[in-house]
Amino acid sequence: MVKTLTGVVRESLNSQRQEGETSLLKELGSWLFIVLVALAAAIMMNSFIIVNAEVTSGSMQNGIMTNDRVIGLRTAYWLGEPQRGDIVFFRFPDNESQIFIKRVIGLPGDVVEIKEGVTYINGEVLEENYLAEPAKARNFGPYEVPEDSYFMMGDNRNCSNDSRYWTHTYVSKNKILGKAYWIYYPRFASLMHGDETP
Repeated sequence: MVKTLTGVVRESLNSQRQEGETSLLKELGSWLFIVLVALAAAIMMNSFIIVNAEVTSGSMQNGIMTNDRVIGLRTAYWLGEPQRGDIVFFRFPDNESQIFIKRVIGLPGDVVEIKEGVTYINGEVLEENYLAEPAKARNFGPYEVPEDSYFMMGDNRNCSNDSRYWTHTYVSKNKILGKAYWIYYPRFASLMHGDETP
């Protein structure tokens, strides 16, 4: 059987086209794999390592402003306990579908009382240099913080829906999602202890 030159060229072109299509499919497949791996990694990070939230209220001003985006670590309390002054993400005790961000004020076993706007922990005045403005002269408590629970308040003390007003006053440790560390948008600022007022 004799092949004409035209037939040989046609076969060569068909072979090249098939190789090109196979190569393109391989390329698309490898890119799709990379995208899926990156997506899976992002989901895993967001579910188990980081907390990423947009703040929708002014309850933590002036440190955290409305519409700030804040990032924290879910791992912060795997080996330790929340400390007074930590800024944390948690499930709102009165509606656990909502995520709140507030400051830890009362630790397990503490007695928290607000007298004339001043916060007392176990009878001692709590120094709060992070407050947006002096708190109004109002009285709350005393509150005896149960075991494995925390009393939370916002830094914008005069405009914060926090433990003073909730039906379920305290946040259980297992409802704390993580500790807030940085504001990353629309500005970058640290929220680490001792630097809570960017």
